[in-house]
Amino acid sequence: MDAERAVDASFDRSYALTHADALESEAVHIFREVAGEFENPVILFSGGKDSIVMVHLALKAFAPAPVPFPLLHVDTGHNFPEVLAHRDRLVARYGLRLQVASVQNYIDQGLLKERPDGTRNPLQTVPLTESIRQQRFDAVFGGGRRDEEKARAKERVFSLRDEFSQWDPRRQRPELWQLYNGRHSPGEHVRIFPLSNWTELDVWQYIARERIDLPEIYYAHPREVFQRNGMWLTAGEWGGPKATEPVETRLVRYRTVGDMSCTGAVDSDATTLSQVIAEITASRLTERGATRADDKLSEAAMEDRKREGYF
Repeated sequence: MDAERAVDASFDRSYALTHADALESEAVHIFREVAGEFENPVILFSGGKDSIVMVHLALKAFAPAPVPFPLLHVDTGHNFPEVLAHRDRLVARYGLRLQVASVQNYIDQGLLKERPDGTRNPLQTVPLTESIRQQRFDAVFGGGRRDEEKARAKERVFSLRDEFSQWDPRRQRPELWQLYNGRHSPGEHVRIFPLSNWTELDVWQYIARERIDLPEIYYAHPREVFQRNGMWLTAGEWGGPKATEPVETRLVRYRTVGDMSCTGAVDSDATTLSQVIAEITASRLTERGATRADDKLSEAAMEDRKREGYF
């Protein structure tokens, strides 16, 4: 009997999923569940590490068939050139369908106005919600994770939005045993978050395991930056730097990617995946808390934008 129990225990361990395998399995299940429940999904793609991992998971979920959903990129006009170049390479490599909603077009048409601080990240909401409405997307994948920010921690995997793309935390549905409720009325849609249960460290460890290619700005490199509100920002046409903000060349990298006007770099000498992972393991600040000025506009900045339709 002892020998039988030993064999059974060994058998159980050999088939146990690792933490990364469990996260991947959950995300793949979510992609396939959406494909079965919804008629017209889309993947919101920023060109950052989370959305790149999301595309990688979608490729796995539907291989050898192509990904059945298009990508939607809301281009602020102030994106990092390295990120746009990587986006185009990724789309070409896997034959993906890319749609771009341009903030600049809305400004040119008088539908949006530039903000005094120059940041365009909050201006993404209108192009995003209009694209969803016009193309009647009923499920919109996003790369948000619960560990990023307290408003995102309130999200379910399936997050219902009303006909105005607004989020109401009181309408969140229970998700027991990985059962997801995608029911919605005409005009409503559901935001889908396959990476909800991942952490920043999980994402980087998965990138290392899967050898996923990222824009080079995620690794340490010399860059001209200036300091504003405790963050190292990249100079650009968006309104920086001011006369009192000297530009200097520093060895930096980015933990998250957004509009250049609100995404700060961090001092770093991490040029390899293993070095980045070691750096994140020792960090006590979330990536958005450390490097995103748009989340510091008010105490509830992210939640306010989510109520308006932003991710």
